Amino acid sequence: MKKIFVGFIIGYTLGIVGTYYFLVRPEKNKAKKFKDLSDKHLSLFILMQKWVKQKIKGKQISRYLSEKSIKNVAIYGMNYVGEALYEELNKNGIRVLYGIDMNADKMFSDIDIYKPSEELPDVDAIIVTPIHAYDVIEESMSKKMNCLILSIEDIIYEM
Repeated sequence: MKKIFVGFIIGYTLGIVGTYYFLVRPEKNKAKKFKDLSDKHLSLFILMQKWVKQKIKGKQISRYLSEKSIKNVAIYGMNYVGEALYEELNKNGIRVLYGIDMNADKMFSDIDIYKPSEELPDVDAIIVTPIHAYDVIEESMSKKMNCLILSIEDIIYEM
């Protein structure tokens, strides 16, 4: 009888551990990924909202850059924010020489888009649009390039 009881306890414990490992844990990881993605998009939404408010006030990123003697830039992150930044700068006298994006080989644009690992032409500044990863990007780009590395978020809040 004692062996049956011990066997039952061991089987029950293994069942609980197995259930957690194969059913609960993957769902927790999935939920964390969705939360991280949601947080990222909320941050970008807030950034774009602030940018629109600055534009309504007549403030322009191009003017901010010109005041810092920045004439030629690269945009790191050529998704929605990067495309909008390219359009604004291109129409207002700041030359966007190229974009930088991990998915450069899958993107189409009016400008050349390089992967971060490729040799990059000189610019006055690189403007980073993935605000959630700015610190990591700034660290890697500053080792590679001898120019200002600016966050689009900082620019928008400072102008």
